[in-house]
Amino acid sequence: MEPHEVSDMVEGALQFLPEHFARSDGAADTEFYASERMVHHLDEPARSALTAFYRRTVPEDARVLDLMSSWVSHLPEDHGCQDVTGLGMNAAELSANSQLTAHVVHDLNAKPVLPFDDQSFDACLIALSVQYLTRPLDVFGDISRVLRPEGVCIVSFSNRCFPTKAVAVWRALDDPGHIGLVATYFRQTNGFDEPLYEDLSPGERSDPIFVVWAKAL
Repeated sequence: MEPHEVSDMVEGALQFLPEHFARSDGAADTEFYASERMVHHLDEPARSALTAFYRRTVPEDARVLDLMSSWVSHLPEDHGCQDVTGLGMNAAELSANSQLTAHVVHDLNAKPVLPFDDQSFDACLIALSVQYLTRPLDVFGDISRVLRPEGVCIVSFSNRCFPTKAVAVWRALDDPGHIGLVATYFRQTNGFDEPLYEDLSPGERSDPIFVVWAKAL
């Protein structure tokens, strides 16, 4: 499919309230992510669709930040990235990710500041995890800081999640609402161009997969 501009799909979400980011499991994320989960969160056709999107969107020789990373990054194995830095919650998962050239364990919900210098990366990937951010505007604002001008931030998601850790506004919305919500995160940080989205879903028998992306100003 062709990329599309994102209209305002989330009525009333322009003014966020604390309860929008409440979760049914309020325990520290360090407890939830203490045990590694070496499992895929999408079926193979959906994962392949995301990898194909990265192939045509992430620049060759890019310095990549894989944010909220895990044991897989979904990048093409033959992609010529200069380096890929993973930031996630579980050291064992990050160590098992063969595509990472460096990694750091960091809890963005506890400290939504990225431990990197300004303009350090050409691309930032958030795969299948944006729904867990309790301070998304702070995180997206800092992403714009660590990206170089016109560096791209790509947010991918499906309709699957750990429901007890997903924020309330995410759980209340459907797929078009999720697209609009992520676009709102980009818009309200004022550090990005107008976001675009694409439906990468392989078909009715596979998991849905959507991406919303924008370039840093």
